[in-house]
Amino acid sequence: MAALRAGMSVLMLAGFYIVALVQVAAGIVFSAWLSTFVPVGAGVISVFPVLVGIVVVGALKALRTGPGAPKGLSIGPDQAPELWRTVHELAHVADSRAPKEIRLVPQVKAAAFEEARLLGLVGGRRILYIGLPLLHAFTVDQLRAVLTHELAHYSRSSTPLAMIAYRGRRTTRGTIGRAWRYNVAGRVLKGYARLYLLVDNAASRRQELEADRAAVRAAGRAAAAIALGDLPVLDAAWGFYYKQYVEPGWKSGFAPDDIFGGFAELLAARKHELAGMRGQEPPGEGSPWDTHPPVAERIREIGAAAEVPRPPDGRQAGVLLPDLRGAGRAVQDRMLDVGERQVLPWEYFTAATATTTMQRDADEAFHAIGRATGANRLSLAVLLDIVEAKRLGAAAESLFPGAPRHEVPQRFTDTMAMLVALAAIRSNVAYWQLSWSGPARLLGRDGQPLPSAEIAARAVSPQTVGEARAWLAHLGIDPRGAAPVELRGRASVAGVIAGIANVKVDGVEHDLVVLDKGLVFISNPGKPGKGKARLRALVGSTSANEIAKQHRYLAYEEITSVAITKNVPLRADLTLHGGQKVAVREGWISELIAKNSRDVLTGALRQATA
Repeated sequence: MAALRAGMSVLMLAGFYIVALVQVAAGIVFSAWLSTFVPVGAGVISVFPVLVGIVVVGALKALRTGPGAPKGLSIGPDQAPELWRTVHELAHVADSRAPKEIRLVPQVKAAAFEEARLLGLVGGRRILYIGLPLLHAFTVDQLRAVLTHELAHYSRSSTPLAMIAYRGRRTTRGTIGRAWRYNVAGRVLKGYARLYLLVDNAASRRQELEADRAAVRAAGRAAAAIALGDLPVLDAAWGFYYKQYVEPGWKSGFAPDDIFGGFAELLAARKHELAGMRGQEPPGEGSPWDTHPPVAERIREIGAAAEVPRPPDGRQAGVLLPDLRGAGRAVQDRMLDVGERQVLPWEYFTAATATTTMQRDADEAFHAIGRATGANRLSLAVLLDIVEAKRLGAAAESLFPGAPRHEVPQRFTDTMAMLVALAAIRSNVAYWQLSWSGPARLLGRDGQPLPSAEIAARAVSPQTVGEARAWLAHLGIDPRGAAPVELRGRASVAGVIAGIANVKVDGVEHDLVVLDKGLVFISNPGKPGKGKARLRALVGSTSANEIAKQHRYLAYEEITSVAITKNVPLRADLTLHGGQKVAVREGWISELIAKNSRDVLTGALRQATA
């Protein structure tokens, strides 16, 4: 049955070439027929060779599309001899050719990949990809199971047709993803590929079970089952880690010096949470469209496989690399574009991230109060004066739309606590403590949590604001330390996300550069027709911060509302605090720095006023 499924897959794979040849033949027939109606003479070019050329080139381009340059960090046998010895042993267990190259990647995955030719009919250079998170999370036995599973997809024990089918499956999926949308031949092949993969899925599921049995031979039933069940758990843990720990600082202009080491710390600190996730029942139902059997079925099959007696190896898989931390930093340097972000050790990264986020929130509060009061130099000290004068309700009511003015001071307590904490940080009497098991904590000099909430409860009332001042003084907190930063300084952590050339702003032509923090309007832009090249040259020659410094910069936080009256070409009217209007008008001659620039701009404007 397995050989029959593999044979069907190979037949369907051969259909790719038949479809390509049919397209070429159809192109020849059609262009020959069309040429009978088109006069060929002096100055007139026959469409016959043109149409044939379009179809032939399109078909060959789709069939010959390569996988691109390998990703990740290459690790040679001299750099990790134990890892290479293990991989060669596992290839022998899987009855498979050992890879020519091992590469480390930042994802929670492992994969064996061949640079196959002719849609997988001919094998090529084999590369084994190992995700660095797995080296931090798995034992040696669990990693052995995962790597053997991947190598077993190219097992010589399978029928030759099965190996060809697997190569073809991997290459065909790549063809689907890389087919040029305007390549007619490629689109036809892409449609056929979907049919091929549907027929091939049954063979794929059978091969996955065979690869699982090879994993048992290499690592034992327990390690194979645990590794299979842990992969989705680790993938979820990595997503949580990146979103909660890395991404906030990344967006604020910072980067941790050891992303993968941080993930190892999180895994160690949250063992109980991960154990709870592992205790959940794996999915037990599948679909004909699935390439893999349900996890529950795979674990049952693993449990029924014959056990191979071997001594267990419960060491952390990272021991297979002599310098796991150094390898992680090398992968980070190679594959993550840090740009202008400041690279910091985790303790400092956490402190910089939390403080920058707090400063951003403080800025928004100060700007709202400044617009309401007309004050230009606000700080926590000035805000305490406003409270003492019984004007906090009027000053801060814009922060709580719809709330009665007399309720505003009490609602402002959380914001006041944040300003007290910011003043404490700026006064060097409080610091952030990194925690891998929960949010970072703000501690005072005595190592205890800062009583910012208690101080804030007194600071929002005219009757007790004096007590709040005394408490701040006792702790050594200078209330002048919590103050807004300059708006233009906000662009220092911004990145360029889009650009449109030759846009009219209030009737005057500008180039528009879209940052993740605001808009930059560049006057006297230059002639239309060269806008895309001009913008790309500008963005490639200097930083977003310098672009914002040298030209008119409008922070998103200064925009109160946006009215988009036309999407293409874009017509947008921006209303700023104070009632000023800014009219942005894209022209038909405007050029986009990237195809999605218009959508990115409208999305940023809508999000800024959401």
